[in-house]
Amino acid sequence: MTIYYSLTFLLLAAEMITFCILVAPLPYAVRKRLFKFLSESFIIAKIAYGLKISFIFVAILFADALQRMLRVTAESDLARSGKGPVATGTSAETNLAARKFYSQRNTYLTGFCLFLSLVLTRTFYIMLNLIHTQEEYAKLKKAQPNTSTDSAKEIAALQKQLKEYQQKDKEWAKKAQDFDILKKQASQNSEEYNRLATEYNKATGSVSNKRVD
Repeated sequence: MTIYYSLTFLLLAAEMITFCILVAPLPYAVRKRLFKFLSESFIIAKIAYGLKISFIFVAILFADALQRMLRVTAESDLARSGKGPVATGTSAETNLAARKFYSQRNTYLTGFCLFLSLVLTRTFYIMLNLIHTQEEYAKLKKAQPNTSTDSAKEIAALQKQLKEYQQKDKEWAKKAQDFDILKKQASQNSEEYNRLATEYNKATGSVSNKRVD
């Protein structure tokens, strides 16, 4: 294995270890500190920038390995069908099989390295958003008792105000009833006064135009 494919393998192993750490069932406090360090550390940002550049070279290696694998596979198919230059001897067949194996190995190695980098990035941001959501939920949960207390105070004030309005309504209803009684009594007194005045005029024989309306 050449040095650049060896480095690609080490990068793939590092990605696998990092992925296992990210998805490990760590306590919330430990996970929060870990992701805070990974998202805010200046050193980690520099390392991530270097990894982005390295993945560009891995993508180039993947394209080259894929091209070689297709070429070797085509040569192997031609050799089996007898249309191409037929390789003679066991060593030639072994050489062709080894080339095919190495090309497939390099393709899978670089391909899985690129694929795992995408999975690792997406997993990191999903876990980071989950931590932020848990923090917001904790803040809302702490603020909920204060909100409940304020709501209880507002309800008590509204109930008190409603009782005052009901009391005033009873007082106004009582005053309106008293006013109706006084009005009725005044009407009865006026009728009685007119009747007595009429009888008095008849008894004395005098005529009076004074009436209480």
